Amino acid sequence: MTIPAGATFVYTDGACSGNPGPGGWAWAIDRERFASGSERPSTNQRMEIRAALEAVTALPGPLVVVSDSTYVVNCFRDQWWAGWLERGWTNSQKKPVANRDLWEPLVDTVRQREDVAFQWVKGHSRHEMNDLVDELAVAASLGA
Repeated sequence: MTIPAGATFVYTDGACSGNPGPGGWAWAIDRERFASGSERPSTNQRMEIRAALEAVTALPGPLVVVSDSTYVVNCFRDQWWAGWLERGWTNSQKKPVANRDLWEPLVDTVRQREDVAFQWVKGHSRHEMNDLVDELAVAASLGA
């Protein structure tokens, strides 16, 4: 994906204690600018999507959403969302898209903004910002 000019990099992650179980999400630009929250019960995939949704709705200006979730990144890189829209929010197996309640506002927001790109980072690879959002998401899932 093309990085928008002047983009801010925002790191996102989701966590779940059990799947389903208590979930947490987080986004961070740096150690001073971040947000996190929780959902009970939830799943890891829901929390990954929620983290991206919270970031793109909270942060103005061009963004690069960096995630260790191929589920989130590939949706935009490979434009899964376009097929979902064409098929009335059903997947290629003609089943309802899972987590539509989160995907729909995320897709709508990204399409309206036209200044958001997605980038994958390997999880648990000692990447400072990915480790930070992982810690924040886990803490949120545990109610800390």
